[in-house]
Amino acid sequence: MSQTSALAKYGPWALVTGASSGIGMAFARQLAARGFNLVITARRRARLEQLAGELRYHHGVMVAPLVLDLGEKDYLQQILAACEGRDVGLVVSNAGFGFKGLHQEMHPAALERMLEVNCHVPMQLAYEFLPRLRQRGRGGLIITSSVEAFFGLPGSAGYSASKAFAKSLGEALYGENLGSGVDVLVLCPGLTDTEAPTLQGYDKSQMRGMRLPEAVAAEAIRALGVKPVVVSASWRFRSVMRLLSLLPRKWTLALAARAVPAEQKEQAQQARSQDG
Repeated sequence: MSQTSALAKYGPWALVTGASSGIGMAFARQLAARGFNLVITARRRARLEQLAGELRYHHGVMVAPLVLDLGEKDYLQQILAACEGRDVGLVVSNAGFGFKGLHQEMHPAALERMLEVNCHVPMQLAYEFLPRLRQRGRGGLIITSSVEAFFGLPGSAGYSASKAFAKSLGEALYGENLGSGVDVLVLCPGLTDTEAPTLQGYDKSQMRGMRLPEAVAAEAIRALGVKPVVVSASWRFRSVMRLLSLLPRKWTLALAARAVPAEQKEQAQQARSQDG
């Protein structure tokens, strides 16, 4: 889709959550380059305001930064207030996070917050904005999920489940809005060069097939209005996914379980011993 046609169909304003880094920042930059005015949200004020200044300077667009923690109860009211009086035609529900480790080792409050951000936020944003987009007769909604949505990944149980929710939500909304002028897309990134792997304790230099967030965001923008789901991963990763989909599910999960780091299993064993 050309820059002009994207702005005409989904503009003039777009909302992007989780815009201070990674895929969210790439979405914001690429949409600004296409002429979109932006409402951008993130928790880190300095990064968000720096991005807003960059986009205004390089692209001459209007940018409204909203410093916001999507885990707080009043997040939705703040987003709606920031979008008041602005003709938002594209909503990118990108913010999300996860934890790696055995499920019983996770902190309950952290799991609850993860479900809020990964599941509740895209559901509520869709609920609030889809009627507005349908009334306009044109618009778009992008929900960032993950390749982990396709099967529960041992060592990432809660995150996989939350992203499966996001994927199912987006697919259903795609079907519900066919013929309305509103396009819905689920983005399922694979390994992407963001902060997430490092924060989860992985060495990115040891990861093969990692894609740049700019490539992932660009693929999603191209796919909006074309298909319901886009898997943005390396050809090698997609080939492995196809192979795993052909195997009996118990074999797939057994193979994945072998990849859970030994220290995670040892921690869980120690915890069970202490409980006994």
